[in-house]
Amino acid sequence: MNIALIIAGGSGNRMGQDIPKQFMHIDDCPIIIHTLNAFQKHPDIDAIAVVCLIGWETVLQSYANQFSISKLKWIFPGGKNGQESIFNGISGLKENGCAYDDLVLIHDAVRPLLSQYIISSNIAICKTYGYAITGIKCREAILESEDGFTAQTSISRDKLIRTQTPQTFRLGNILKIHDLAKEHGILDSVASCTLIAELQTAQMHIVPGSEKNIKITTIEDLEILKALMHTSKDYWLK
Repeated sequence: MNIALIIAGGSGNRMGQDIPKQFMHIDDCPIIIHTLNAFQKHPDIDAIAVVCLIGWETVLQSYANQFSISKLKWIFPGGKNGQESIFNGISGLKENGCAYDDLVLIHDAVRPLLSQYIISSNIAICKTYGYAITGIKCREAILESEDGFTAQTSISRDKLIRTQTPQTFRLGNILKIHDLAKEHGILDSVASCTLIAELQTAQMHIVPGSEKNIKITTIEDLEILKALMHTSKDYWLK
C-alpha cells in the first residue's frame, strides 16, 4: 500500500495570522485541501493520513468531507515539533495495521503545488532503492554567516541540494530510524532526510523536485502561490 502522510501539526506562528497557515484559503479552498487533492487524484496513492494540529481535527475532517477527499483514512495528533509529529504519524500507521513494507510519502501540508510526476517518481525510486528524497540543485551563490548580517566565507553550490517533500520510505525503515534517533538523543531534527544524515544510516536517493513545489511560510510565499496557481506556460515555450 502507498500512503501519503501529510504533516499539518504546526501552528504557523511565522505567518502571523489568526489561523494556522495550512487552513488559510486560496481560491475558496484551504491550502491543506489543495495539498490533499494532489494525493487524492494520484492513482497509485491508496490512503491518506494527516498529522493535525491539536484542536483542528474536526475542522480538517469537515473540509475533507466538503471537498470529497475520500482517501483520508486517519487523523493523528501533532507533536511539539516536526520530528515528533512525523513519529506520531508513522506510529499511528503501525497501530492501525499498516504493513512494514508499505510506502509512506511524508509531505508538508503547506506544499500545495505538488505535481503528479513527483509523486510517481517518489514511489518508483523508493521501490527501487528503499529511500526517496525530493530535492533540487542549488542555483544561488551561498555565503556562510555567523550572525545573519555579515559573511566572509562562500560555500560551493555544486554539491548542494535543496530538499523538498515528499520524502518516501518503507514504514518499517522510517520507524527504525526514529527509534534509533531517540537512542542517540536526537529529538528535533529539521526533516526526515536530516535525521538520516545525522544518523548516517543510509544513502538517500534524490527525486528531482520543482521550483513550483514551494513551502508556504511567509506572506510573500502566499503571493507567489497565488501567481503560480493562476498562470500557465506560454504556447511558444518548448
